[in-house]
Amino acid sequence: MELPADLPDEVDALKALLLASQAKLAEQNMLLADRGAVITRKKDRIATLEKLVADFKRALFGAKSEKSDPDQYQLALEDIETAMAVVHAEDEAIDPPTDKPKKRNTNRGVLPKHLPRIEEVIEPETIVCDCGCERHVIGEDVSERLDIIPAQFRVIVTRRPKYACRSCESGIVQASATHRLIEGGMPTEATVASVIVAKFADHLPLYRQAQIYARQGVDLDRSTLAAWVGKAAYELTPVYDALLKNLKQSTKLFMDETTAPVLDPGRGKVKKGYFWAVARDDRPWGGDDPPAVAFTYAPGRAGKHAVDILKGFGGILQVDGYTGYNRLLDPKTNADIKLAFCWAHARRKLFELTKNSTATIAREGLKQINALYRIEAQIRGLSAPERMAVRQAKSAPMVAEFKSWLDHARLQVSAKSPTGEALKYIAKYWGGLILFLADGRIEMDSNAVERTIRPIALGRKNSLFAGHEAGAQNWAILASLIETCKLNGIEPHGYLTQTLTAIVNGHKQSRIEELLPWTLPSFS
Repeated sequence: MELPADLPDEVDALKALLLASQAKLAEQNMLLADRGAVITRKKDRIATLEKLVADFKRALFGAKSEKSDPDQYQLALEDIETAMAVVHAEDEAIDPPTDKPKKRNTNRGVLPKHLPRIEEVIEPETIVCDCGCERHVIGEDVSERLDIIPAQFRVIVTRRPKYACRSCESGIVQASATHRLIEGGMPTEATVASVIVAKFADHLPLYRQAQIYARQGVDLDRSTLAAWVGKAAYELTPVYDALLKNLKQSTKLFMDETTAPVLDPGRGKVKKGYFWAVARDDRPWGGDDPPAVAFTYAPGRAGKHAVDILKGFGGILQVDGYTGYNRLLDPKTNADIKLAFCWAHARRKLFELTKNSTATIAREGLKQINALYRIEAQIRGLSAPERMAVRQAKSAPMVAEFKSWLDHARLQVSAKSPTGEALKYIAKYWGGLILFLADGRIEMDSNAVERTIRPIALGRKNSLFAGHEAGAQNWAILASLIETCKLNGIEPHGYLTQTLTAIVNGHKQSRIEELLPWTLPSFS
């Protein structure tokens, strides 16, 4: 390495020069590392996009046996297209285009004339020229975007007048265009929110929404709606991540899972995935944390998925009797989790026995469990210490009697009989079933999380299956925000509109928690 000829003679100056050189070298190494990380992410996105394109081609041009019902074929395409839009949105976020957005050829200039126009004019901060004269309008840029309010379509016409000075040639003044979720596209943020709510809250697939719009003379391709939803899903992902992080900071959660059939275009079949729901509802004991739920898609039901989702959580987890949750108790997971089990599932097994037979033992068990539930109804809404005090005084003796009855009843029936199996189930999970006696925060059952899953089941019934695994996760992200809105009494359309608008206008990632549903009371 050749040294500079004009090195200083003073030791302090030499030290300063050396430190400056080291700092510059460290900065260059960081830039190289960042560039390498960007290249790696780009390669990953290219691989993801190539797989999505291949799946899209199979769905579009594959054998008829792979396409199934025409309606389901539409669902497959819209989920794949939405997933592709998410990848494109990530590309644009990491490497923003330097050129002006290209005008879309599809669905441009087709907004019906009969739709009402709401004009807004964006004026420059000042139209006074440097020479002191007032500039005059010499032209304007006009754009139209489709806006939706419930049961009504309208067109937002944005005018940006251009001003020039007659007395000099100092230049033209024009207000900057506002940022949009879909740059160069026609929808407002409220329109995109409406599409999302219709699909994930009202269970209307995108192709059916396109049919509804067409009746108003607004011709929109399903793929266009999918692109809007995909872009929104990408932009809302940090909010979803903040929601899940907020949930895992709790000390008491519920968890459950439900099937999420996903189309496998390569085989022309439907494979079984799962939506895992993590929920919080502290309202029964007056907790300070707002209710919330976050869904995560996973390709299977193995307990490892629960471990991955709950990484960082420590506390009480209330679940049903699915054995996969036992993996959370493995010391290797480093999770300080206690499992509280569900009396509703125990009661359900006994109830099933009473439907087609006398089942004297099952009826007696039901009678005792129902008595416990009556006490719970009386203490709902009390503080956790008050609930625990009542349980210790009233429920604990009843639970002790139930345990004696359970042990005696198991000796009266065969372990392999239906009644024996139901009693064995209760005995197997006894330790987790009685945790509610020692902690007023714990519910007797996991019904809170099961209620949040019902809309997912309804959407699944309407759509039959998701069109792609990536589409299923987008479904999970958007459904999480919508269902959390509903738990907090917040109108989802207004929340999504305000949140997307805030994101488009540059809301800081460091303050992403401010966009969680319960922080926006104006839509309650």
